[in-house]
Amino acid sequence: MKKSIKIFFFFLVLILFDLTGAGQNTDFQSELPIFIIDTNGREIVDEPKTTATLKIINNGNNQTNRFTDAPTDYNGFVGIEIRGASSSHYPQKPYLFETRDSMGENNNVSLLDMPEENDWVLLSNYNDKSFVRNSLAFHLFEKMGNYATRTCLCEVFVNNEYQGIYLFGEKLKRDKNRIDISKLLLVDNSGEELTGGYIFKVDYTDGDDYWTSMFSPPNHPDFKVRFIYYYPDTKDITPQQKNYLKNYVDDFEDALYNKELADLESGYRSFINDLSFIDYFLISEVSRNNDGFQKSRYFHKDKNGVINAGPVWDFDWAWKNINGCNIFKNTNGSGWAYQVNDCNPRVKSPGWMIKILQDKSFANQINCRYFALRENVLSENYICHFIDSLANLVENAQERHYNKYAILGQNVGAPEVDEQPETYSGEVEKLKNWISIRLIWLDKYMVGNCDGNVYDETDEILAIYPNPATDEIYLNSEKDFKEIEIYNTLGKLCFKQRIYSKDAIKLNISSFQPGMYIARALFTDGNLSTKKFVIY
Repeated sequence: MKKSIKIFFFFLVLILFDLTGAGQNTDFQSELPIFIIDTNGREIVDEPKTTATLKIINNGNNQTNRFTDAPTDYNGFVGIEIRGASSSHYPQKPYLFETRDSMGENNNVSLLDMPEENDWVLLSNYNDKSFVRNSLAFHLFEKMGNYATRTCLCEVFVNNEYQGIYLFGEKLKRDKNRIDISKLLLVDNSGEELTGGYIFKVDYTDGDDYWTSMFSPPNHPDFKVRFIYYYPDTKDITPQQKNYLKNYVDDFEDALYNKELADLESGYRSFINDLSFIDYFLISEVSRNNDGFQKSRYFHKDKNGVINAGPVWDFDWAWKNINGCNIFKNTNGSGWAYQVNDCNPRVKSPGWMIKILQDKSFANQINCRYFALRENVLSENYICHFIDSLANLVENAQERHYNKYAILGQNVGAPEVDEQPETYSGEVEKLKNWISIRLIWLDKYMVGNCDGNVYDETDEILAIYPNPATDEIYLNSEKDFKEIEIYNTLGKLCFKQRIYSKDAIKLNISSFQPGMYIARALFTDGNLSTKKFVIY
């Protein structure tokens, strides 16, 4: 009986919301999806979440969406709150919301063709007048073969008041369709189950949600680095799980700072998925992201896996010249974001790349990867085409946005060095020009030196051919094989087998998805060798 009353109340609330206050928006239409949020007069705050209703109107590609159209993707309850640090103080507020059922429980749904979940974000664009910066970074990182949050530009109303253009997307969390790592239960406190999965990050701390690194970053012995437990969070993680994750990161840092860099078996490389660190480095440096190495910086580790860098997040301070530290204010495209500790940021960077780049073979891998990507997803043509596609999509919506927020020509949000264009098209051109100048500098000064082989490392112990491959690969070495492992770019173990052989090993890879993989070979003499290969 109580449940039926709640359901009745749910539909009654929806009807009342439909009948109140929407008159002033009846003529509104957009090429973007429309999000209509109604709190029934309640204020949205930064915790706890406010109960509200959400309608999403999305009639499909190249179709007009009208405020008065019937909801398409969602018409129900949400819990919504303000999110973000500095961005939460902007006039256009960013939001975090969870979809809920009539009983107030989490409701996993697919929104805008994204995989089912209940946690979502609406990122504001007050600090990004191009509406492109986050979308571009996520898109490029995904095209490089990594998971990045799925997103879609939209226009938002809260309590029938227009709020402007937002970037709707997935919240970063453990999920088979998001950060695909093993689920940790409260009882997983020993053995193999204790090894993962975990997500941790470098960011602003809140109470006791972190541990402090045993190591200070290079060249800054007085800096303290804090790592935040993200999954499981501080409410759910057990003492054993806390200790395991801390000890694993401690062991990685000990190997990075105190052991031979080239030691493949016990050195730092045995603790990380180096391809993920390379791609994270590249997208953070191409965008010269002020936040990329100091905050909103995520890592994850699967069961029996290694540390992966990413997913990437938070690029509204990227792709621009920011007044302050010389690294980020240079207008000639110069400066390395990974050296952000030299700016004495509020959140101290671990500074791992300072040490890792002393490994010449790793730096060479970065160089090879960068110039290979410059031929496709990091080419200026590809990037500008993506920017233009979004700019064309918001051609009409941007006028409404800037009628709401009259900030064109004004220096708001991140303090920029450059003059502020007074038109939206000027903002788009400024962004494309910035990228062109940045790529010219990176082409000249990129770390490392590529020997022309994009996929192989400088280590010659292990050979893989053909590379790229389709159905099968051969692994060959002068040493005797003992065990073979293959990992994907997320550090997830895809294949493992003990193979005692003096001859070349043939492996069937026809069931593998296209992408980049890492093969690790353990030899009978105890040596360990890793090699990248690509499957078409």
